[in-house]
Amino acid sequence: MHLPGIIRIIRPANATISGATAILAYFIATGTLIPEVILLAAAALLITGAGNTINDACDAAIDAINRPDRPIPSGELGVKTAYLYAALLFFAGLSAAFFTNPLCLAIAIINCVLLILYARILKGTVLFGNIAVAYLSGSIFLFGGALAGVEGLIITLPLAGITLFGTLSREILKDAEDVDGDTAGGATTLPMTVGISRSGTIAFGSAIIAVIVSFIPVLWWGLPYLVGIAVVDLAILRSLFPTIRCTTPACIRELGITTQLKYMMYIALLIFLIASAIDIFMPMK
Repeated sequence: MHLPGIIRIIRPANATISGATAILAYFIATGTLIPEVILLAAAALLITGAGNTINDACDAAIDAINRPDRPIPSGELGVKTAYLYAALLFFAGLSAAFFTNPLCLAIAIINCVLLILYARILKGTVLFGNIAVAYLSGSIFLFGGALAGVEGLIITLPLAGITLFGTLSREILKDAEDVDGDTAGGATTLPMTVGISRSGTIAFGSAIIAVIVSFIPVLWWGLPYLVGIAVVDLAILRSLFPTIRCTTPACIRELGITTQLKYMMYIALLIFLIASAIDIFMPMK
């Protein structure tokens, strides 16, 4: 089934997972769910969708080379329409965040500004754009935890750290895949500056940091979490290691590593959910 461009441009699966992750973060922080988590999820979904939309609007020329099937280069949406749509989504997302608490609203405002800066400026810079995306991904855990106040935000910090470094690794490799289109679009990315092989090494190093941080929740989730996350960690490192030997964008694409990383991070989310549920119903003694 082919979804209309106005739906596809927000990356509905990605946006929905952002909303679900915000709920999961609150659940991890408190062990409970309250009606306000619906507003939390809506804000995360809408703001993520807005970020995806404005990013596509700014990247129309690059996507014509790298992603010609996307809504704007395929002719399903005009650039001006996409900008207006993004503005509407940002407004709706902030409106939902307004009815949560001041801490959540502050994070939502910061993220909206950063998403706009990323699309307009940071995406074309060396590494800063990658770090911005990595923070934005990890901040969803902070956003969810913040609904429980500062204490909830602190509890979700390790999960935000895992997501940040894992996403940073994937973003660097995505840039390595897209060197040809980025060159044509005038962007300057890390792989274009230091080369594909060194970028693979940096991505692998970032993944190692994510793996190290992933063991922190063992302190409160114990053995069940350790077993699950260790399997995912090993799979991630095993998949990433060959990228060190790649010297061309085609090599990175053929490995399919960015897709593999995306799904492994989804599995990690599932492990977070299972571990937190086990801790609630069968707490460590």
